[in-house]
Amino acid sequence: MIKTIQIRVSPECASKKRLLLDKISNELNIQKKDITEINILKKSIDARQKQIKINLKIDVFINQKFTREIKVNKYKNVSNSREVIIIGAGPAGLFAALKLIENGIKPIIIERGKKVRNRRRDLAKITKEHIVNEDSNYCFGEGGAGTFSDGKLYTRSKKRGDVDNILDILVDHGATPQIKIDAHPHIGTNKLPKIIENIRETIENYGGEIHFNSRLTDINIKKNKVHSIVLKDSTIINCSKLILATGHSARDIFELLDDKEITLETKSFAIGVRVEHSQELIDKIQYKCNSRGNYLPPAPYSISRQINGRGVYSFCMCPGGIIAPCATSQNEVVTNGWSPSKRDYPSSNSGIVVELKIDDFKEFSNMGVFSGLEFQKSIEKKAWEMAGKTQKVPAQRLVDFVNGKLSKDIPKTSYLPGTQSANLKDLFPSFILKNLQQGFLEFGKHMKGYFTNEAVVHAPESRTSSPVRIPRDPRTLEHIKVKGLFPCGEGAGYAGGIISAAIDGQKCAIMCC
Repeated sequence: MIKTIQIRVSPECASKKRLLLDKISNELNIQKKDITEINILKKSIDARQKQIKINLKIDVFINQKFTREIKVNKYKNVSNSREVIIIGAGPAGLFAALKLIENGIKPIIIERGKKVRNRRRDLAKITKEHIVNEDSNYCFGEGGAGTFSDGKLYTRSKKRGDVDNILDILVDHGATPQIKIDAHPHIGTNKLPKIIENIRETIENYGGEIHFNSRLTDINIKKNKVHSIVLKDSTIINCSKLILATGHSARDIFELLDDKEITLETKSFAIGVRVEHSQELIDKIQYKCNSRGNYLPPAPYSISRQINGRGVYSFCMCPGGIIAPCATSQNEVVTNGWSPSKRDYPSSNSGIVVELKIDDFKEFSNMGVFSGLEFQKSIEKKAWEMAGKTQKVPAQRLVDFVNGKLSKDIPKTSYLPGTQSANLKDLFPSFILKNLQQGFLEFGKHMKGYFTNEAVVHAPESRTSSPVRIPRDPRTLEHIKVKGLFPCGEGAGYAGGIISAAIDGQKCAIMCC
């Protein structure tokens, strides 16, 4: 028989099978010898009390053999099938391609950037030489922004689609099965590239195509229907269905759509900073102990407050990680964060951002639908100028930031291009600055020790989501005016992270079938 139970145990017990078997046998009042196997289904940490507990959901096999599910190949050879064009090889584009293959349709992915391995050289140039390749960087290239941005898989979008299916596909392509168990699953930047390469191999092995270094430059539309696309090398590809999965930073695509009089909408987003603390301090705060020991992972945090009618909240928190330079053009500075699979760097970082509203972009109202985009660009360009027109980042110690005081010195941080001491009141509009300052004070009250001048604020954190939405029919997922055009994923304004983007890619692919 198989009995499913939920138990709370110590971190050590959760880490040692022998102790866990003892606990389960006592819980079920059965002998250990009768337990043939245990299969952990879900795992979460409860650190609300001084004694930390691990919540486990477990299938207990009692006098019954444990057998693993046999993987069934669901893909078909689509080499000679009808084609659908996908623009962008991020999570939305890749998962759309897999779903098309599953349904007997040939995907052709057009990706402006490079393959994962070649992309690494361009990331090194940003760090060492402060040179940004506008087609190959942390946002553009195989796997999209997700490849080198940590691989967090937690989502609140469970009503949008089958999250477990996305996790299964990732595991099939090399991710640890642990992602199906943990409450806040995470792959790690060191592991993701290989998984992305494996997904590419699946697409190509079953007849799909991926073309790198191929930037979309035009979409030809006839009688309000997609007719063909044009690439930067003047190649013309006829198509009747086009999945547009270009990511939140493909500003040239937004401009192209606007030039073609394809309807766009201004969208609200969030802007703020990325703050770095020592991981040891965050562990002490979150676990309420001097040392987390050997059985707990580096602690994350998630915090949110309403201040002056706006949300101020943590975003993309990275335990044991680093801050990365994520500009997509030479004359801007953008930050983001990531962690390796073990989350074993000595520092932690998190975006702390302020909710923006469309009325905040009035200064750029003459830019029409691009008012939010221009607002975003203005802050990123000003940061670049404050950093001496380099990829260094304007930075300030946390207490100094709240007090509006220039920091005399900035301790070395994980941001490898380097920091430039600056008073960030010169970077942000006053409403963003004041909300961030008040937010940090509130966070410090909630997390004792968080508000310290040993923490360093890096600015800006500005690519939380797309500042533009490409409106689509909620029934067909096609653009509201152009048949055959399927706006998809983060760049279109319909996702926020790897999982939700992948789900949206699958949904658009299904509508193309």
